[in-house]
Amino acid sequence: MKNQVVVTGDAAGNVIITSANNPEYGFIRVEQSRMLVDDRGWARKKTVSALIPGKVEDLQGFDWSAGEVVSGKVVVEESLTPFNTQDPDRDLKIAGDTGVICTFENKPIYRKTRYSIDANSSDTFIKHDNVDEIRAAQQVMTEALKSAQSQTAFN
Repeated sequence: MKNQVVVTGDAAGNVIITSANNPEYGFIRVEQSRMLVDDRGWARKKTVSALIPGKVEDLQGFDWSAGEVVSGKVVVEESLTPFNTQDPDRDLKIAGDTGVICTFENKPIYRKTRYSIDANSSDTFIKHDNVDEIRAAQQVMTEALKSAQSQTAFN
């Protein structure tokens, strides 16, 4: 089946990861390989993941195991409002490795993923408009890489 949501586990195969701050709480991580279209209209296969938080005893009720396929979808949500008001920088949408925050009308875009049991749930995307800033940062990175390669070749 295409676009399956798969339950992941840690190296020991544990599906429920307990919180370091409070062992009563934890999360389960799920992932899904999907075809996504980026801001330039370019199609690419990408693995998206989401955490399902909850009380450990409630999460145990799923009775899931690592590698198990579950119904639903990992949904991507973008917003101009922070998802976490206590730590708004947590969910900033960053343009690749550039470190540049994606913006729309000079407002930062926030991005998070969540698991939905509804396989027909829709993603919510906001197209960033700071393309020139991102391209400039990518150019600087490309030039730095070329320079480093030239130095290595010279030495």
